[in-house]
Amino acid sequence: MTTAAHRPATLEDVARVAGVSRSTASRVIAGTGFASPAARELVAAAVDQLGYVPNPAARALVRGGGVRMVVAVLGASAAVLDDPYVHQVVGSAARVCTPASVGVALHWLPLGDPGGLARLDDRSVCGVILVNTTEELLESVPRSLRGRVVSIGVGSASVPSFDVDNVAGSEAVLRHLYATGRRRIAMVAGPRWLPCAQRPVETYRRLMRQAGMPERVLPGDFTAACGRAAADVALRQWPDVDAIYAISDDTALGVIAGLRDAGVRVPGDVAVAGFDDIPLAGLTAPALTTASHPVGRIAAAAATALLDGRPAAPVTLFPSALVARASA
Repeated sequence: MTTAAHRPATLEDVARVAGVSRSTASRVIAGTGFASPAARELVAAAVDQLGYVPNPAARALVRGGGVRMVVAVLGASAAVLDDPYVHQVVGSAARVCTPASVGVALHWLPLGDPGGLARLDDRSVCGVILVNTTEELLESVPRSLRGRVVSIGVGSASVPSFDVDNVAGSEAVLRHLYATGRRRIAMVAGPRWLPCAQRPVETYRRLMRQAGMPERVLPGDFTAACGRAAADVALRQWPDVDAIYAISDDTALGVIAGLRDAGVRVPGDVAVAGFDDIPLAGLTAPALTTASHPVGRIAAAAATALLDGRPAAPVTLFPSALVARASA
């Protein structure tokens, strides 16, 4: 039950229905301070009647101590914390949390450590944003944290997902390469352990099969160093390659550097495209063709869902569009 057609019950609603003061209702719900047995019964009945769910940030503030939202990033090493993508997530979450007097903490979750999330389960944590989420990580979410966790990436029945539509973005880039006459397109993928990085690969394979074009996939890890190495491999393995698509702008910029090292002209000999539309993409020479990735909006939506304490849609996808520039 809600107090209006679409408005969740508030602490004020609980106090009004119970016939007690707001501070009394707050003490009973938070489990702190004095309240008479009668008041406790009245508040409990009002909570049940209204279906009231305490805002996690407000509940943590009432209980005292530092209140924080944690951005928990899964990665093979702590170097993942230096990723500019992660910095964008933290910055956007902080913009949402600061007006609510909630801090934002960054936490590394090592691959293969299923108990990592359990260490975040304390009363000062009002919510956790998972980054680089895997199915195994979702399965390891403690029951006590459910309702306080969202994912940027894959989600589950109990963990809402906020992500970019990288299938549509990748398809737009690949169709652009085809429309400009490229027929021997290689792809530099992302980490194989990361589910969201596999969707563009599946999209690439589907489009190549539909067009009757060869599939040429190289492993990647989102870094520029990987892109530079991939360019060398692609030129040696497929001398006729005429385009390379990387699912990270950093990787694509590394590809351009590797091609330049080999004396290959971009886009004259080989077109290059990426994904993310990072600020540097429009400043390089040649400027990088890519697909948009609204990281800030995604992270802000995830943080807002946690602060509001309201059930989010199981999956919220943000659109990605082609950004055509000189490299392809």
